[in-house]
Amino acid sequence: MDRAMEWLGGTEAHWDGVKHIWRFPSGATLTFGNLEHEQDKFRYQSAEFQYIGFDELTQFLESQYRYLFGRRRRLDTAIARNIPLRMRSASNPGNIGHDWVKRRFLIEGAASGRIFIPAKLDDNPYLDRAEYVKSLEELDQITRRQYLLGDWTARHGGSIFLREWFQDSFVNVLPANITKVRYWDMAATKPKPNTDPDYTVGILVGFKEGQYYVGDVERFRKAPPETEAIVKTTAELDGRNTHIFMEQEPGSSGVTVIDHYARNVLVGYAFTGVKTTGPKEERAIPVSTAAEAGNIKIVRAAWNGEFLDELEAFPIGFHDDQVDALSGAIAQLATSRLDVSFSKVKL
Repeated sequence: MDRAMEWLGGTEAHWDGVKHIWRFPSGATLTFGNLEHEQDKFRYQSAEFQYIGFDELTQFLESQYRYLFGRRRRLDTAIARNIPLRMRSASNPGNIGHDWVKRRFLIEGAASGRIFIPAKLDDNPYLDRAEYVKSLEELDQITRRQYLLGDWTARHGGSIFLREWFQDSFVNVLPANITKVRYWDMAATKPKPNTDPDYTVGILVGFKEGQYYVGDVERFRKAPPETEAIVKTTAELDGRNTHIFMEQEPGSSGVTVIDHYARNVLVGYAFTGVKTTGPKEERAIPVSTAAEAGNIKIVRAAWNGEFLDELEAFPIGFHDDQVDALSGAIAQLATSRLDVSFSKVKL
């Protein structure tokens, strides 16, 4: 806004300080707005913009960003058609939106028609580089790398898992004759436009000779019929020697879901509904302890990156479904060492 004042002050453009809008003699407008809270996006429900620009995109939620695409429109006139519809943004790495911005622009990127143009300190010839670098030296190492180098691999983790605990933990296959469980953390909704709901996650974990092995992660967002089909197919692939656990939601609806899966979806499999208690962070502590001791191994697969990203960000990351499923699986394996028969199906 200060830069706009510098550029447009004294011209024929008029500043509306109440609505934060510059109005030009042609009828065009330049509007400044904010999205401090998730619900603030609905302020723009009836707005029309031909150009939308986000500054520091990682400070926003993906749902806010995508919602504004619905406001990007123009009149069907010759003049209007000559002005392209555009969405542009700039950002440093880090902050609450780091993961989704990285996925959208660096991972999916050009293949999805999204162009990412990196910029570093050397690309700004007008900045006093020496003083800026001196200022950045006061920051922590991660933030300094993000701001100075534009490093999207540098990120602040949560307080429970460290990525380096897993750097020597990869194996090619599960050991033979291993005790295995598949633990499902169920999501209730299929994604809709401008939403970022939880995932349904099913993690296969084995235990042998004091080591836990994460063998497979199924992670998706589907409607209930599709979810049931995937759960059943996964059970067939895992085999009948794999005990299946599913987190049971509180109340009668949770009981109904578990009963439905036991009677109609997973008939013939060892299947148990599990009621969880206590905060997620507390349930993850035994997993963290095992990981720090080097007792969690991971089978190399395409899901490894997103799995470790979520663990590293927990509990401050946007999603925690994989962490919940892993905590549940390891808790059940710990119980199974006391009751190796796995003979009961509990509803």
